[in-house]
Amino acid sequence: MKLRNKINLYTTVLFIFLLVVVNGVIYFSFSKMMYENELERTLAQGLRAVDGIGMMEGETTPQEVLRAYMPIDGMLQIVNEDGTRGGAVVDPNQQYLHDLQVQYYDNQMQQINRDNGVKHTFVSMPIIWQNGEVAALQVSVSLQQTDEILSTLRIIQIIVTLLAIIPVVLSSRFLGNLITHPISSMIKTMREIRESGQFRRIPEPKDSKDELHLMAETFNEMIELLEVNYEKQGQFVSNASHELNTPLTVIESYASLLKRRGREQPEVFDESVQAIHSEAIRMKALTEQLLKLARNDETLKVERKEVDLKHVVAEMVRTIEQSYHRKIELEVQNEVKVHTDLQKFKQLFYIFLDNARKYSEDTIKVRIENTEQQAIVEIIDYGIGIPKEDLEKVFDRFFRVDKARTRKTGGFGLGLSLAKDIADAMKADIHLESVEGLGTTAKIILPLSPSH
Repeated sequence: MKLRNKINLYTTVLFIFLLVVVNGVIYFSFSKMMYENELERTLAQGLRAVDGIGMMEGETTPQEVLRAYMPIDGMLQIVNEDGTRGGAVVDPNQQYLHDLQVQYYDNQMQQINRDNGVKHTFVSMPIIWQNGEVAALQVSVSLQQTDEILSTLRIIQIIVTLLAIIPVVLSSRFLGNLITHPISSMIKTMREIRESGQFRRIPEPKDSKDELHLMAETFNEMIELLEVNYEKQGQFVSNASHELNTPLTVIESYASLLKRRGREQPEVFDESVQAIHSEAIRMKALTEQLLKLARNDETLKVERKEVDLKHVVAEMVRTIEQSYHRKIELEVQNEVKVHTDLQKFKQLFYIFLDNARKYSEDTIKVRIENTEQQAIVEIIDYGIGIPKEDLEKVFDRFFRVDKARTRKTGGFGLGLSLAKDIADAMKADIHLESVEGLGTTAKIILPLSPSH
């Protein structure tokens, strides 16, 4: 069953159920009130008759007194202690009341009885009858008119319920269409995307800020994100193919050269082996960086702890100095402890320090500073720098400021892209400041440890 039909069915059934419950409560409350009111009126008539009999004079016959207090649509009778009827008057239209079985009650009672399919009120109360005898005065009043009124009420409630179903069905159908319209548009858009292969968006109502609008807005944002990621993926595959094509072409060319002249010319053999070995190393390095970028699940797993920044940075600086025989100056104002992932910080710091080593020949400076809430690690080199217009692009995958220097530095344009992914996972900020021909300053900003 479609969602629109479910909404229509469930809304209609629920409304009818609530309407039946409300009508039932109204009917039973009203009928109870009317029956209780009729019973109280019958009791009041009986009390007046008791008072009248008490004031009865000698020349007035009991039958005349009973006739004077006889209720409309009812009967008034005297029942002796032996269960015989001492006198009775009855409305001609309610003769069936006179035919009912007579029973004596020695105490006051009141109730609603049902005889011959018609309800009637019944009140019995003890009185002092003639010659001081104890008897029971009984009053019965037919509730036929009350039943007719209640029957009319039932008919009216049924008609009102049936008439109310019409607008309920129409409104529930309108509500179902209103709710399912964005969903239908979303389904239609998804099918168009699947069939055409092009990303589309569903229209958003401008004057509405309800959940349906938010759903449409979220869907469009998701489509936009998928479109961006799809374009990035295509660009990534294209760039990766281009980067791999160059070393493969070189390897193929030198392999062909070896096949033709490698045996006869030793110098050609040595040159070809060296070139093939060099390109194989480059391909291995490129593949490793591509794998690092593809392992997003590992990058996102962050284990933060308190890190002594001065100790960690000093240790890495010594390692780089010894490995590459480069002079690195370390400036630390005071002890700085941060709350971060140690291994990912080392990886991030190494990327910037390795770039400084590759693109500069002079001394590299590493400076650690701190504010009230943050620690700042600066890696400063005095190398070739980055043009201002390229600063925002250096974090894009495969982007290189000068593609011609790749052979010299061995870069693929992936290091800073990887650094950005690591920094995002660590909740760290990274900034680059550079002047072409003068050098570059890379900043890593980390939150201080709570105990700092």
